[in-house]
Amino acid sequence: MTSPTPPALLIAGHGTRDDAGAEAFRAFVREVGRRRPDLTVAGGFIELSPPPLGEAVAELVERGVRRFAAVPLMLVSAGHAKGDIPAALAREKERRPGLTYAYGRPLGPHPALLRVLERRLDEALEGADGDRSEVTVLLVGRGSTDPDANAEVFRAARLLWEGRGYAGVETAFVSLAAPDVPSGLERCARLGARRIVVLPYFLFTGVLPDRVRRQTEEWAAAHPETEVRSADVIGPAPELLDLVLERYREAVEGDLRMNCDTCVYRVALPGFEDKVGQPQQPHFHPDDDGAHDGAHGHGGHSHGGPAHAHAH
Repeated sequence: MTSPTPPALLIAGHGTRDDAGAEAFRAFVREVGRRRPDLTVAGGFIELSPPPLGEAVAELVERGVRRFAAVPLMLVSAGHAKGDIPAALAREKERRPGLTYAYGRPLGPHPALLRVLERRLDEALEGADGDRSEVTVLLVGRGSTDPDANAEVFRAARLLWEGRGYAGVETAFVSLAAPDVPSGLERCARLGARRIVVLPYFLFTGVLPDRVRRQTEEWAAAHPETEVRSADVIGPAPELLDLVLERYREAVEGDLRMNCDTCVYRVALPGFEDKVGQPQQPHFHPDDDGAHDGAHGHGGHSHGGPAHAHAH
């Protein structure tokens, strides 16, 4: 007796204007498919990079898929994971009667990713004298207009600090939120840091990680009294591949455990009270990977109902 065909896996990426970053995502999707030859695997982007998410769904349908689980390849639950991806998937479901899907949760902060971050720090410190107690880490996230998403980056920083012996782990953002990278570095210095490692909280290379490195180098050049090093992005580490498959299993089995206790669309946070219960709608980010040109094909689509509903 043959076992039933498992639901396909759709990996949803953010998108970048950086060709190398987009290809890193596509190569990662191919590697997931090689790891699990029993699964039909496809991947697409919300914006900026081909293929768009709708095209990836169409590819699955052409391959005979009627049900799939979508995993957002994103570290935090910001607007894309809460709104843009669910809206895009809802639209594809309306276009294709009989198509069903489950929606997984974002990746971090997961212990496996914290181990990769620790490894990137060790690589950046290779050849340095002294020990971790002399190292202050500046974890730099993408930045969001969603305070819940920004708080997740601070949570990741605290978890990275716990038990690893660094002098401290501070937090900054490269767009849309404060403190920015120079301000974060300044804070580290004011706290007495003599050796700082700037750690980008990004999965793959791209415009924003490049901006983090450039701003770090500019600050370091103006402050020669402080040793500053740059760590690499997380990259296609084996732990990341395992985690995506873990999120896939959660979605298929219905074990989603998403924490909405501080979601701006469900809880009245100071200054954001007007967002409670707001219908979710794909949106633009003026200070992100560059001006959006509409090429991602989901502008203007309104996803009715409360934001990031988890059952489909």
